[in-house]
Amino acid sequence: MAPETEPEPSDSFAYFSNEYAQALQTFTAIEKQAATLMGLGATEDLRVFLQQFIDMATRVRALADEKSEANFSEWFRELIEKAEALRVGIVAPQA
Repeated sequence: MAPETEPEPSDSFAYFSNEYAQALQTFTAIEKQAATLMGLGATEDLRVFLQQFIDMATRVRALADEKSEANFSEWFRELIEKAEALRVGIVAPQA
């Protein structure tokens, strides 16, 4: 059995770069659709999307912390804070 080797720093950078790009694209899409979803009365769906996003971003941020990728950790923290602020701003439709 071959011994496990540490991933190359370039592998780690590529992984976190891809994860961040996808997270940023996903958050931007959620942000752009938030008003439409609220207008359609789909506030619960929006809350679910945001919670799923926050959960994913939190997991990747924890991994970035574990791998000592401080910049990626900080960037994910910023995305998480933006998502949490958007989640707090969701207003239930008036009956």
